[in-house]
Amino acid sequence: MKIKYFEDTDTTLVELSNHTISETKEINENIYIDLDEQGQLVNMTIEHASAQADMQEFAFQRISANPP
Repeated sequence: MKIKYFEDTDTTLVELSNHTISETKEINENIYIDLDEQGQLVNMTIEHASAQADMQEFAFQRISANPP
C-alpha cells in the first residue's frame, strides 16, 4: 500500500494494489474509488484532502493477530 499527498492540488491518493483499473466510482464530490475487473478496490482518491482529514500527521499501526 502506498499513500501519496500532492500539496499543490491538496489531493491524497491511496494505492492498495497494482491491478488494472476497470471502473471509477464517485463516492461523493471529493472521493473516488477505482476498482479492478473483479470489483476489488485498487485506489482511492481524496480531493480537498485537508478539509477531509488532518494532513499534518500520518500514522500507521499494525496490530498483531497473535499478541504476546
